[in-house]
Order: sequence, then C-alpha cells, then structure tokens
Amino acid sequence: MSDLFVIGASGTKAYRTAMAAIAENISNASTEGYARRSVTTIESGASTATMSLYISRANFGGTQVAGVNRASDPYLDATVRNTGMALGSANARLRWLSDTETAMNDTSTGIGQLMTGMFQNMEKLAASPTDTSLRVTTLDSISRVAQGFNQTSADLKTVSEGIATEGQASVATINQSLDALADINNSLLRAQPGTSAYAQLLDSRDSALQTLSENMNITISFGANDSAEVSFNGQTLVSGNAATPVALTANDDGTLSLGLADGTALTAPASGTLGGLFSAANTVADRRESLDTLAAQFVTDLNEWHAQGVTDGGGAGAALLSGTTAATLSALVTDPAQLALKSSDGTANGNLLTVGTALRGNGSVEQNWTSLIAQQATLLSSTKAEAETASSRNDQSVAAREAVSGVDLDMEAADLLRLQQAYSASAKILQVAKDTLDSIMNII
Repeated sequence: MSDLFVIGASGTKAYRTAMAAIAENISNASTEGYARRSVTTIESGASTATMSLYISRANFGGTQVAGVNRASDPYLDATVRNTGMALGSANARLRWLSDTETAMNDTSTGIGQLMTGMFQNMEKLAASPTDTSLRVTTLDSISRVAQGFNQTSADLKTVSEGIATEGQASVATINQSLDALADINNSLLRAQPGTSAYAQLLDSRDSALQTLSENMNITISFGANDSAEVSFNGQTLVSGNAATPVALTANDDGTLSLGLADGTALTAPASGTLGGLFSAANTVADRRESLDTLAAQFVTDLNEWHAQGVTDGGGAGAALLSGTTAATLSALVTDPAQLALKSSDGTANGNLLTVGTALRGNGSVEQNWTSLIAQQATLLSSTKAEAETASSRNDQSVAAREAVSGVDLDMEAADLLRLQQAYSASAKILQVAKDTLDSIMNII
C-alpha cells in the first residue's frame, strides 16, 4: 500500500514541476533572450519495500525529475550572433554616413551651389564690369562660399564628435557586458546543471554574448559548466570570473583608437557597432581632410587669379581669401573698388574673361567638390543596400533560432492540459490509496 502513496506522490511532484516549467514559458513568451524550458522525467528505481517477504521484481518506485532542459541550438545561437554583428556594423555606418551626407550639404546653401552662384555673378559682372552693385554681389558670393566651407567643416566636426560619443557609449556597454559575463561564469561554476537556476544563468550568458557580438567582433569559446571565454584579436577579455575592460580614445582628426584600460593598444574592430563606428569615423576624417584640401586649393586658385588682374586704380589684385583649412577660410576684400577685373592690357573685363579657364574645368575646386559629393553618395547607397541585406539575414537567423528556442503559446497550452490530466491522475492514485487504507482500517 505504501507503494501507491509513493508513486502517487512522485507523480504529483514531477508533474507540478513540469507545469511550473510551462508557466515559466508562458510568462516569458515575450522576454528577449529567453529559451523555452522543459522537464525530463525518468522512472524512479528506488525501492519502497518495508516488508521482509517483499518480492523485489514487483518493486515500483514511481517517477522523478531528471532535470530542467533549456531549448537551444549552439549553431543557431552562433549564427544569430554573427548576423547581429554584421547588422550592428551596417546600421552604425549607415546612420553616420547619412549624417555625413547631410553635413556636406549639397543644397542651395552648400559649397557646390554657392560656388556655382559665385561664378554666375562673375559672368554677370563680366558683362558690366563697372556696375558697383554687381561688384558688391560678387564679393558677397565669394564670402558666402568661404562661409560655406566654414559651416561644412563645423558640421563634419560635429559628426566626428557624435561618432566618438556613441563609441564611448558602445564601449561602456561592452565593459558592462564583460563584467556581467564574468559574474555569470562564476555563478555557473557553482550552480547545479539541469536546474531552473542553471538554465536562467545560461540565458543571461547568451544575452551578454549577444550584446558583445553586436558591438564588436569577439571570439567565443566555452569551458567548464558552459562558462564563456571571450577574446578579441588574441587578447583575452573574459576568462572565468575575471574581465578586462577596454577603452576608447578619440583622436584630433576624428578617428578612433581602441585599447585596454591599462593602455595596451588593440587593433580596430572589424565589425559590430563599434567596428561600424570606427569605419564611419575614418570616412568622416577623410571627408574633412578632402574638404581642407579643397579649401586650400580654393584660396590659392582665387588669389592667383585675382593677382593677375588690375584694379581700377592700376594696382595688382590683392588676396581675396585667407586661411589654410576649411575652418579658417575667410574673405579679405570688402571694397568693390579693390576688385582686379581688368587685364594687363587695360581691358575692363579682361581678368573676368579668364575665370572659366583659371577657376573652372578639369581639376578645379568646383569639379573636385562634385566628385567628392558623388563619392559620398555612392558609399551611402552601397551601405544602405548592405544594411538591408544584413537586416534580412538577421531576421532569418533569429526566426530559425526562435523555432527552436522560442515559446509557442498554443503548444504550451496543449502541454499544460496534458500535464493537468496526468497530475489529476496521480492525485487520484493518492485518493484511491487513502480510500483503500481507510477501508482496511475500518474492517480491522
């Protein structure tokens, strides 16, 4: 009779645990990083005999919980980390390259169209070189181009600063995840595999690894009790319960440098959000350098053109612009009478007639600016296509993982009904055993 009590009790305990796992699944159906739980039960071989003449081959021990299982696939988990890494890089580059294109401003207030307007004013002035109002307009358009260089330089610098700020935030996230992973490793080494607590630690471990992978191209390996070891280009960042933080430095030219907190230099990340930020920072630094080169060429070309002309007073044309970078570019001449519009032979608009050959055409600032805008547009277009592809691949890999690890509420509901019936049946065994024992006692 005692067997019935033990068997019934073991069934109610086992199915109660199984129903608790389903309840956990249902309550965490929308929790990011949660892997579905299930309970494995096995036949209990423990003897419950107390009678000296008990026949051993009639021994029934009921059931017991072998462990709590966590639905996961290491290959699918690694695939999601890889696609998330690529997506993080593409999104970071797309975001900041879009801001870079905006900063370069190819609108009516940008360098290109302001320069075109300047040349149009010079053409009008060539038709009437003595018109003071046209001279004033021409000087103003030259000043506007200089201001356009100033504004574009300031806007690109702001983009560089924004990239550096996001880079610092990414590094802070990385360091938090490294510390969390070290703590999780320490807990995993002390936890009992096959328990609910152990499964929860594995969820936290995978979540930290996913965050790290989304930010930089780390290398992951697993050790005792599923603890994770993380390295980056040969440098160990997490081993056991020890974590090594990383640090980011923004250089004067807008590029970024990565190292350990102790100053050890690391190579630039190739992927992940931080890798995308490094790439974007390099691109913006190139754009700023190209802009400064164009600004210096603009100063040289315009001053040389003006120097070959003659003013109304018979003097050589003075420098119209000063500065060696886009940020320092400024107009010098404000007096319309100081414009050197004549040629050396005394033609009133002689110098203006050389604008097309001296300041426009192949190799000119105007043409080089157009090429720079086209180069940026091409890069942005290819990055958009890459981001769309990366997003699609990531969605596919996440869906594949969710098919294994995700919670299907319909399936959980069906399992819950099945387990409720099994639980009720086990409880019925206890009730039958009790009623039988009561009947025996009443007979006695």
